[in-house]
Amino acid sequence: MEAYLLDWLNLGVRWLHFVAGVAWIGASLYFVMLDLSLAPPQKAADVERGVHGELWAVHGGGFYVSQKFLTGPRGEPLSENLHWSKWEAYTTWLSGMGLLALIYWFGAEAYLIDRTVMDLPVPAAIAISAGSLVVGWIVYDALCRAVSNELALAVLMFVLVAAAAWGYSQVFGARAAYIHTGALIGTIMVWNVFFHVIPGQKRMVAAIRAGREPDPRPGIVGKQRSVHNTYFTLPVLFIMISGHYPMTYGHPHGWAILAVIMLAGALVRQYFVLRHVGRNVLALPAVAAALVLGLAVAIAPAPPGAPAAAGDAVPFAKVQPIIAERCAVCHAEKPTYPGFQQPPGGVRLDSPAHIKAAAARIHQQTIATQAMPIGNLTKMTDAERTLLGRWLAAGAKLE
Repeated sequence: MEAYLLDWLNLGVRWLHFVAGVAWIGASLYFVMLDLSLAPPQKAADVERGVHGELWAVHGGGFYVSQKFLTGPRGEPLSENLHWSKWEAYTTWLSGMGLLALIYWFGAEAYLIDRTVMDLPVPAAIAISAGSLVVGWIVYDALCRAVSNELALAVLMFVLVAAAAWGYSQVFGARAAYIHTGALIGTIMVWNVFFHVIPGQKRMVAAIRAGREPDPRPGIVGKQRSVHNTYFTLPVLFIMISGHYPMTYGHPHGWAILAVIMLAGALVRQYFVLRHVGRNVLALPAVAAALVLGLAVAIAPAPPGAPAAAGDAVPFAKVQPIIAERCAVCHAEKPTYPGFQQPPGGVRLDSPAHIKAAAARIHQQTIATQAMPIGNLTKMTDAERTLLGRWLAAGAKLE
């Protein structure tokens, strides 16, 4: 019953995380588009009111006009009815941390720790997990304060995130390493909002309402951090879905694969940013596509191979006990491994027919990437993987 209740709690928090993330990232992408698409105001009266730019749009059968004031309207009070875009970000981070705690802290033995990578006690693993997010933010924030050249800062940020991905891969299981890289990026994004964007906007609003000239520095910093956040969006979205693709995180150089995919995502985001200002630089998505295509070719696993010679053939009777002991304890109609209520991904390996049907998946995740068993919980040996691989290469015959 405990595992069943945890599954529902996991579902509820994950759903909240997804909905809040869609709302936050959608709003973020919209405001970037809006800000970059502004045209000079057409009416002299709007210029006198302090309108910096405007955008006319049509949507849902109606027409809209958005106007931007750099320091509030002139000759009239600032509206009391201001919409603040912050709770979408905060809810995304809080729900994401809830998922991290539910899955990777509460289930540290299954999902966080891989003893073939580093034999960590659970409290130490959780401390590294949480502490690394704080340390990563401190390093990022210090770089932003110390480096004034934005191009140099962008390179340093990429190096920071790639280094974090590598570091996590030296400590945690492969899947956990990816998720923690995403958690670090998400933490940087939300703490940018919490520590810089919103406080800067509050100081500006307070100054305008008090009749003072706003200090431009918080706005400049807030704008910088908002720009950083928009380039983080596509990489962090990939990480959110990466758990479905073990050929990425399960590769021996999974951290480098993630770095390439993050770079491709940033290039695609740059393409859309430039589109908003009227520049159609097709080279950017072309380079991104070439990077991903080249990556796919470079990491392609060797095929199962031709059927083994008769003398090398491995009968099903030899691999069935391995699958039963190392795989079916989780991948069964009623898993016996603690903490599993249903077979992960709906994949069952508790009968010859189910094993035969999943042969390609077994090869991909157990032989090619060795992503399964997750964290090698059931301690599958190299000799067992070799035997299983030979059986698969011979055609996965059940006799």
